[in-house]
Amino acid sequence: MAAVGSVRRIVAALSALTAMATMGRAADINDYPTSARAEYVFGCLKANGETRQAIEQCSCSIDIIASIIPYERYVSAETVLSMAQHRGNLGGQFRTSEQAASALNDLRRAQAEAEVRCF
Repeated sequence: MAAVGSVRRIVAALSALTAMATMGRAADINDYPTSARAEYVFGCLKANGETRQAIEQCSCSIDIIASIIPYERYVSAETVLSMAQHRGNLGGQFRTSEQAASALNDLRRAQAEAEVRCF
């Protein structure tokens, strides 16, 4: 009878550890806010046609991107893309900065991986 109690405690402890590990990975993968994911999918749909298949592919794409680069890096790259469109000195700084290029390259690599896996 004591052995059964010990086994139950061990199983309970292992279950708790497994749940905590799973939650930790889910938090790492899901650190993108829903609004950022939705914005990406809407833009992707505009570029790829507004079909059911495109919804699946675009949703898959942002999930892959989120699994490759952290949200902070994604925001940096999106900011670079937005600001680089401005003419003049301000836009030029975002087009020529090493940090901006690095963030943009990270996003482009993640998008390329998403393209291969989802489209």
